Amino acid sequence: MKRGIRGLTGAATTLTLAATLTAGALGGEATAAAGQTREYLVFYADGARDGAAAAIAANGGTVLSGDPRLGYLVAGGPGTRFVEGLAASAAVEGVSSDRRIGTATALTTGLTTGLTPATSTGTSTVVSAVSATSGGGAPLSFPPSDILGQAGTPGGSTSAGTAPEPLAGRQWDMKLIGATTSGSYATAPGRKEVLVGVIDTGIDGTHPDIAPNFNRALSRNFVTDRPKDPNGKVLDGPCEVASCKDPVDRDDDGHGTHVASTIASPINGVGIAGVAPKVSLVNLRAGQDSGLFFLKPSIDALTYAADNGIDVVNMSFYVDPWLFNCKANPGDSKAEQAEQRGIITGMQRALDYARKRGVTLISAIGNGSTDLGRPSKDTTSPDYPKDTERTRKVDNSCLNVPAESKGVISVSSVGPTTRKAYYSDYGLEQTDLSAPGGDEFDGGRTYDPAKGILAAAPKNALQAKGQIGADGTPKDDSVVRQCANGTCAYYQYLVGTSMAAPHATGVAAILIGRFGKKAKDGVTMAPGDVQRLLYSTATEKACPSPRAYTYKIDLVKDETHRCEGPATRNGFYGHGIVNAKAAATVAR
Repeated sequence: MKRGIRGLTGAATTLTLAATLTAGALGGEATAAAGQTREYLVFYADGARDGAAAAIAANGGTVLSGDPRLGYLVAGGPGTRFVEGLAASAAVEGVSSDRRIGTATALTTGLTTGLTPATSTGTSTVVSAVSATSGGGAPLSFPPSDILGQAGTPGGSTSAGTAPEPLAGRQWDMKLIGATTSGSYATAPGRKEVLVGVIDTGIDGTHPDIAPNFNRALSRNFVTDRPKDPNGKVLDGPCEVASCKDPVDRDDDGHGTHVASTIASPINGVGIAGVAPKVSLVNLRAGQDSGLFFLKPSIDALTYAADNGIDVVNMSFYVDPWLFNCKANPGDSKAEQAEQRGIITGMQRALDYARKRGVTLISAIGNGSTDLGRPSKDTTSPDYPKDTERTRKVDNSCLNVPAESKGVISVSSVGPTTRKAYYSDYGLEQTDLSAPGGDEFDGGRTYDPAKGILAAAPKNALQAKGQIGADGTPKDDSVVRQCANGTCAYYQYLVGTSMAAPHATGVAAILIGRFGKKAKDGVTMAPGDVQRLLYSTATEKACPSPRAYTYKIDLVKDETHRCEGPATRNGFYGHGIVNAKAAATVAR
């Protein structure tokens, strides 16, 4: 999911909305030079563990450990020639360096000085604009960004039927999918026994609008902070704790907390409410503080979810260093081909392992403004270390992982008017569902941050990014502070398919709460049944007419996306826009 404006990373970076929308994000380390020893995940063919071990030894490597559940060995070996030697073995299906492979997919809405061409190379991308009005549509902006009042008293207008939360009036997204007091909240707000895993940058388990539903006992952190990358450049920054392994209730980026809040912020008179406000949130942290991901933590999170009764996972991240992972691209070296096969194989095995054990898999489709069914050129890969990108030809055999992995429900993004968001990837084969992810330009040509998705934000992350002042006052229009009874909490508008996916995850949690069978770890429901009901309850949305839809945004060249397929399944909306109210009442 790496094309375009999908990079959630550490420091705020102004991003162009040019027609090509080709900003990259930090990717994975390049294959080690010959002679340099490093660790690799070696995925072996079915029944070929011993053959893979022999190949490792024959090429000068050493087996260090392994995981038979996913069929791989961890091996130490001497760089490029080692990988190329393994790639020639029939026992080996893929080889991936044990390093960071992914980037979360979100855009921060916020006002600074205007749209400026730039490349996203940090951790939380800021989409900036001159105006905070919506131009052709009614503005949704809600100044000021400090909301003061008693718990349960609206700070700003509250739409009829929404939850009795102070910021409910800003949640156009919940109203759109029927997650309101007159909708799903009334009959199916979720059950505590339903366990929702958030594979992301962490969850702020102390946030007032997260804490009541946060399952600390089951939460795990699978990553260790890395202050600098191998070239000495800042990656995660200084460690917050001596071990460099953050507690399970901390999120130094903010992306994971926003996702978790959209899924399950409780109805408690504070801030907002999520799609399924009574389910349990489990932090399965696989992302670095910088918003980047390594392969092993990602597959470890999936296998942990499978082995510990997690019912559904949200995956708002994508795989690096390759925008498109091609098994045998003639323009790539043998080592690069082996690496891409390793990413495809390793993630697919972890996803299969989880799905077979009752985990429903939901992913953001990506923010590259790209038809994933017709990729032709990749100019951003490999994107780590810096300045190693080159132009490579790709085709539809090359996969965007995990969005195009088997068994995964991929979600595109819509704005308040339900048009497909300008940044959202799409594709007839790839889009399964759509959901609110925000579109600051929906309904007009100019920018309105309130057309993004509002959800919880960690105070520490906002402070680190300079988005709130020393006294806690918000410094840009993407941030909202809500105070009641002496306690303040922070929220932030973000846009992206990262924000769309958790709406689908919340609806899945509602269905599991209604139809899941009792199990030793709570409830369980076959992912195939969850998928079927998600699709059948979604609100069908036909392609626009004409099907070639042109996005017109101030300061940006017009761009046209073509929608294919009927209302029942098309490239913009999949089976339709998720519907919490329908999920709360549908008969199995």
